[in-house]
Amino acid sequence: MNDYVILVDEHDNPAGFSEKMNAHEQAVLHRAFSIVILNQRGEMLLQQRADHKYHSGGMWSNACCSHPRPGESVEQAAHRRLGEEMGFDCDLSEVHQFIYYAELDHGLTEHEYDHVLFGTYDGPIEINPDEVQDYKWIGIPDLAVDMKTNPDIYTVWFKILFQHLIDSKLLQ
Repeated sequence: MNDYVILVDEHDNPAGFSEKMNAHEQAVLHRAFSIVILNQRGEMLLQQRADHKYHSGGMWSNACCSHPRPGESVEQAAHRRLGEEMGFDCDLSEVHQFIYYAELDHGLTEHEYDHVLFGTYDGPIEINPDEVQDYKWIGIPDLAVDMKTNPDIYTVWFKILFQHLIDSKLLQ
């Protein structure tokens, strides 16, 4: 089954649909979301993408990223994917939006209007091995140091997202 994404303009107005792989091959702007989960200690939940993912396999990233399907809101998609990838759901609030462009492996490109949602969670996590191979909690200062020391183990979009959140004072 083909997965479709919502094409948008620079103001996030819908402009049609595209098959997901085609959107990443053609570098067309499409709607996406990134979920940041913090626990009560202020640590961020990271996931290590499954090695067999179609891009960025084995790399560390934020708790969950994906795309709404046609007819699905960002919030609906975020709750769906958080459950599918990490095996839990929690309250989410949209806190930020930005556009980014980044070249990936396998000749793919991310050109996304990214909606950033935050949530707080301290319960059990049951990763889906089709999507995620590992997870960890890490403090923001330790994460910032590790991203500078080991930038190649983090997804390109997570590095962009993390810097946006620091610059916007959404993470301290």
